[in-house]
Amino acid sequence: MASRTLFLCSLQVAFVILFGLAEAQLQLNFYSKTCPNVEDIVRKEMSEILSIAPSLAGPILRMHFHDCFVRGCDGSVLIDSTKNNTAEKDAPPNQTLRGFNALERIKRKLEKACPDTVSCADLLAIAARDAVLLSKGPTWPVWLGRRDGRVSMAKETKQLPPPTANFTQLTQMFGAKGLSIKDLVVLSAGHTIGTSHCQSFSDRLYNFTGKVNLNDIDPLLDTQYISRLRTRCTLTDNTTIVEMDPGSFKTFDTSYYKLVAKGRGLFHSDASLLANSFTKDYVFKHANGLQSEFFQDFAASMINMGNVQVLTGNQGEIRKKCYVVN
Repeated sequence: MASRTLFLCSLQVAFVILFGLAEAQLQLNFYSKTCPNVEDIVRKEMSEILSIAPSLAGPILRMHFHDCFVRGCDGSVLIDSTKNNTAEKDAPPNQTLRGFNALERIKRKLEKACPDTVSCADLLAIAARDAVLLSKGPTWPVWLGRRDGRVSMAKETKQLPPPTANFTQLTQMFGAKGLSIKDLVVLSAGHTIGTSHCQSFSDRLYNFTGKVNLNDIDPLLDTQYISRLRTRCTLTDNTTIVEMDPGSFKTFDTSYYKLVAKGRGLFHSDASLLANSFTKDYVFKHANGLQSEFFQDFAASMINMGNVQVLTGNQGEIRKKCYVVN
């Protein structure tokens, strides 16, 4: 029954966004002749990787998000820094990203099967979809044909929505990428899998207005949850990690919305979803279930995000190794 639901979800989503993707020249069957087994190869590798390290699902999904918000979905987040350039991956917002070695492992398999054919940008898009699916989440058709960018600069990561963002900032940053308020509230639920370092939210526990004391807390954060988080995090802690969706951080589901509705969203950006009537209604609606509807929405929004500022045709290149330009 679950697989049938996922299939119907994918089919519906494909029709919804078909017209928009045609403009970007992405195709469902882009590799049908040049690398017909690309998705099977990625799925097999992702299955093996997550069976050993299931906690990598969240980081790989996050990496796709961080890639698409800077220069579009061009794989630039995967490029290493050089002597003369600090790349995106070494900028503060990306220093906690994980999964680079896993993606390079998959890239080697793809290069062996189909040399100089599959872009790192497409690989990341497929791997992110599989990370969600293998965490008991939805699936969706990944439109392919992205080319890899040749530029990666740390200073451009200011385009990434920070965990401290308020609702106005979030809507502006999502809107700059052609994404809607609905995409914002739906994609935020990617926080249902994965972990976060304390430094991303510790100000809400100790220093929300700059007073640095135990009473200087974010009033939007549940007080019992604050007490619980304080047992794990200090204000200056930059190494400890906590589950973003406690008790369910390896399972993709609607429990994220239940937490946000209770004032237990980990980040200020999570709490910001309650500042707007549309996003607040969406949070409370899905906090009470409707998982199949959320899965369909998440699939649609992931496809929307995966279409942001893509390089196609003769633009960019197909990197042989994802961490270095050709």
